[in-house]
Amino acid sequence: MAAMSSLQLKTPIQSTPFPKSYTLTFSNVSFQSTRNRSGIKYNNKRFQIGCGLIEPDGGKLVELVVPGPHQDGKKREAMELPKIKVSRIDLEWVHVLSEGWASPLTGFMRESEFLQTLHFNSIRLEDGSVVNMSLPIVLDIDDAQKNRIGGSTAVALVDASDNLVAILNNIEIYKHNKEERIARTWGTTAPGLPYAEEAITGAGDWLIGGDLEVIQPIKYNDGLDQYRLSPSQLRAEFEKRNADAVFAFQLRNPVHNGHALLMTDTRRRLLEMGYKNPVLLLHPLGGFTKADDVPLSWRMKQHQKVLEAGVLDPENTVVSIFPSPMHYAGPTEVQWHAKARINAGANFYIVGRDPAGMGHPVEKRDLYDADHGKKVLSMAPGLERLNILPFKVAAYDKTQQKMEFFDPSRAQDFLFISGTKMRTLAKNRENPPDGFMCPGGWEVLVEYYDSLAASDTGRVPEPVPA
Repeated sequence: MAAMSSLQLKTPIQSTPFPKSYTLTFSNVSFQSTRNRSGIKYNNKRFQIGCGLIEPDGGKLVELVVPGPHQDGKKREAMELPKIKVSRIDLEWVHVLSEGWASPLTGFMRESEFLQTLHFNSIRLEDGSVVNMSLPIVLDIDDAQKNRIGGSTAVALVDASDNLVAILNNIEIYKHNKEERIARTWGTTAPGLPYAEEAITGAGDWLIGGDLEVIQPIKYNDGLDQYRLSPSQLRAEFEKRNADAVFAFQLRNPVHNGHALLMTDTRRRLLEMGYKNPVLLLHPLGGFTKADDVPLSWRMKQHQKVLEAGVLDPENTVVSIFPSPMHYAGPTEVQWHAKARINAGANFYIVGRDPAGMGHPVEKRDLYDADHGKKVLSMAPGLERLNILPFKVAAYDKTQQKMEFFDPSRAQDFLFISGTKMRTLAKNRENPPDGFMCPGGWEVLVEYYDSLAASDTGRVPEPVPA
């Protein structure tokens, strides 16, 4: 399993200071819990479970889409402004900001927000409270664009076809130190970091921050927009289902039965704690991914087969697409993944081995320690309200012919099927052991690799945005 705002905010959002946290431990999972916010109260060793979704960071969701009646006026206003063309990844970040995934950010980061993010992985609000923010959400421009902006206090953002996307107001332009950004985000400046090569190394030498007004909701028209539920839509769905707990699972890979084990076991444990209706947010990443990841459209087909097969129960599972681009920045990025799910209403977050990690781009080793992600999440500033659920590694138990949590006392009974091994089997049209993945889901994966074999190169030609 790969799992804000500053003093310069124009309209600061008040946030209640975070309460003291404590730890609940049972079986093999440790819950970082928060009095009154998570609904769990500790009293004489007895648990009392309450209902209600966790509050967004800053106390309310920031939604930046211009209301319909005002869109025409904003379009006329934009015609008089300098224009900045945004990239595919920039557009994904506009999407993220517009729906409030990064609440309480109101637009692309200004310099103080950028520096706090790089150096503290958090941002302090005007009332002194802290929200987590571990990844810079910034917009770069080059010298020519900077000169065209001149003394303007606002710019219009347009897409590759010159369609108006948004207006950026009260702008601030500052230096883009790309080496510092890469080093602080990934802990290395080694060549070959997918997101850095795609979006940073060739970027402009300036960053422009400001408050966003997004002209209309971001749509991709790829047949998957119905799965792209905003935080407010997800909260409404959880309330509709009478969820008294929401546990989120972040992934960018096909779902095998080991993943399903983590999710179903989490629900069982929450029921044992006293929750009546814990709901799973199955939340695949839908933004930029590296070239050898399975594209989103194929992953969504595979996830649907998992639900159809009953591996996950559709009655207590919400499948939605998380629009963020992927950095593969390990313990730094997993904080962003967790923080964003708070804004969607999740109060539990499942984390496994090496979340958001990848192999070192130059050396033959993992870029990050496999255990650091879950350790960092348990200590990260601004995530005290979120219950972190670290699990042991799941592997294929040959004696039971199914995925189970690894038991080191009988290590010889387990088979580890890596992502590389899984892809090799699918490419060669070989079946994995019974019980590794539902047959329908495996057929989708084989079909995907068959489609690649029909091409000249046998691989995805470029990083996949969605």
